[in-house]
Amino acid sequence: MSFSKLGLSEPILQALKTSQYIAPTPIQEKVIPLTLQKHDIMARAQTGSGKSASFVLPVLELWSQNTSEGKAKIKVLVLTPTRELTLQVAQYFSDFGIDLARKPKVVSLIGGESIGDQLYAIQKGCDILVATSGRFLDVLSKKQMNLSYIEYLILDEADKMLNFGFAEELDQILEVIPQKRQNLLFSATYPQKMLDIAVKVTNNPVEVTLEEEALTVEKIRQRVIEVNPENRGPLLRYLMKKEKWKSVLVFMANKRATDNLAAKFRKRGYLAESFHGDLTQEERNGTLTHFKAKKIQILFATDLISRGLDIDDISCVINYDLPRSPADYIHRIGRTGRAGKDGLAITFIGYAEQAHFKLIEKRSNIKLQREQIEGFELTGEVPLRQKGPAPIKGKKKSKKDKLREEALKDAKKS
Repeated sequence: MSFSKLGLSEPILQALKTSQYIAPTPIQEKVIPLTLQKHDIMARAQTGSGKSASFVLPVLELWSQNTSEGKAKIKVLVLTPTRELTLQVAQYFSDFGIDLARKPKVVSLIGGESIGDQLYAIQKGCDILVATSGRFLDVLSKKQMNLSYIEYLILDEADKMLNFGFAEELDQILEVIPQKRQNLLFSATYPQKMLDIAVKVTNNPVEVTLEEEALTVEKIRQRVIEVNPENRGPLLRYLMKKEKWKSVLVFMANKRATDNLAAKFRKRGYLAESFHGDLTQEERNGTLTHFKAKKIQILFATDLISRGLDIDDISCVINYDLPRSPADYIHRIGRTGRAGKDGLAITFIGYAEQAHFKLIEKRSNIKLQREQIEGFELTGEVPLRQKGPAPIKGKKKSKKDKLREEALKDAKKS
């Protein structure tokens, strides 16, 4: 199928051609016509499936059919979990709307940039507002933004926003926007909290779930290499030299480790950088731009980069540290093998990670063969599992509480 059969107008088709979008992905084939028919939509969309264009294109089409004279008014509100995804979605609206008779005025709201400048941009006239939920509420508290004209509400990567306290923020957002609107909700997973949000936001939504999306991950060759923790860095350098990868994304558990390992690789002559939430927005933007332009060969990153970002031709994704959840594993490896291309994902595990990776395999419906590389074999003995003392209720924070606190800290930086 071609985009011309989906009900999009000539200016948008021209922009697609300019951006070298040839044929719609399965989710675009489903969601674009339903959106144009004014349905509310609840879509299960995995990373790499082309979901951003599936809502940007029809919403631009509908918006362009009903533009008003005079100063631009906010008619579209898109909420996303991260700054980078916010900027990317805003860029899609600008790029795909470039040939419309009236180009949309798109404003992005993210942390790390001047809230005054963002308010000024809105007040000059804004058609489409793309924001992280935290910064949106910050701007909302200034009471200088007119939201009474909103016709479209889009929640992108909604399950990820749950980690940032979004369920609590949602009520405040729904109070200030019109009840009569079209709602599009995209999420990779649908836990109960996600379903609760869907009930609040949507009205008789059409559910879109595509079995073909599993092929996104099936196109990725997955390897598991057993290695002692102290040999992961040397093994990675060995693989880089042997495989001659041009673009490698390495996922790590914490910010300091990404900085330290990137510095060690730079000393050995690699074009290496780190990416995490403690960087300034300017640093984050610059690092991503250089990585996309292949000016950075190896990027060490936290899970901040695992969701939704469109980076072409990543040769390999390395799980240097294991992700916390099976869903995060799928999102991480989905950074490679995009746009129908084959990809490669390699996970390093030692004795301590065996049980957790078995859980990831079970929940992800995969079973991977363990490998060892000559010269980097896993050595030593399997540590005996020792049962710790029973927890004293009320004395220590639960693991869930700790994760929630960490997520909220990250959200404040979004």
